[in-house]
Amino acid sequence: MRIGTWNINGIRAASRKGFDAHLERVAPDLMMLQEVRATPDKVPPPWQQPVGWHTVWHPAEKPGYAGTAMLSRHEVKVEAKGAGEPDTEGRVVMARVAGVRFASVYLPSGSSGEHRQAEKDRWLKLFIRWSEALAKSRIPTILGGDFNIAHTERDIYYAKANEKNSGFLPHERAWFTDLLDQGWVDIVRDKYGSVQGPYSWWSNRGQARALDRGWRIDYLLANRSATKLVTDCHIDRASGLEVSDHAMVVADLDVQA
Repeated sequence: MRIGTWNINGIRAASRKGFDAHLERVAPDLMMLQEVRATPDKVPPPWQQPVGWHTVWHPAEKPGYAGTAMLSRHEVKVEAKGAGEPDTEGRVVMARVAGVRFASVYLPSGSSGEHRQAEKDRWLKLFIRWSEALAKSRIPTILGGDFNIAHTERDIYYAKANEKNSGFLPHERAWFTDLLDQGWVDIVRDKYGSVQGPYSWWSNRGQARALDRGWRIDYLLANRSATKLVTDCHIDRASGLEVSDHAMVVADLDVQA
């Protein structure tokens, strides 16, 4: 079973840039999406009722903003929308597929000002309380999404220059360590070890994408029950060069769906 997570930076724009072609190329059985920026009735017609896919949508109440979704080749049982509290921005949707629990996660960015950093910090507290029981669950569980945090200096090209910027603040990085300490495994880091990168997001300025000077803020985190199912993983840089400013993160699981 191949799974992935992808911040598509708006499904309507992504569809014009080759979203469908990249899905066909990577061939996932399940894809967790973030920043869909549309309600189901406003997505491009092929994706309103896509042939061969089961869909779950959790859009934001604000039009054209945030939102998460899930595409699955197999039957989906929705388990939660939100992280235990009302979720008007569509930040979390969780479902069960082929005996595995998946959550598409889009944590807020704090880069637009102090008010959004405060909202991000509120979400971090909420999310880590919610995730604790999932980390310990016997049900294989995978969190996939844009966490808007580069965990360590290996996860960001310009570490020193970003120490005071949202996404690489000391308390955010400490929060991510606490999240992993619950029992989550960052499967990309687990595979690649102490290398620099691989990155999953690039600024549109200064040729960052062309020069691969990015951030790794998109993750697949597996609890102990799910970790043993993972056979491979990678970041699909091509999708981040053409469709979105984020790349897919892809993993293969030893699961018969």
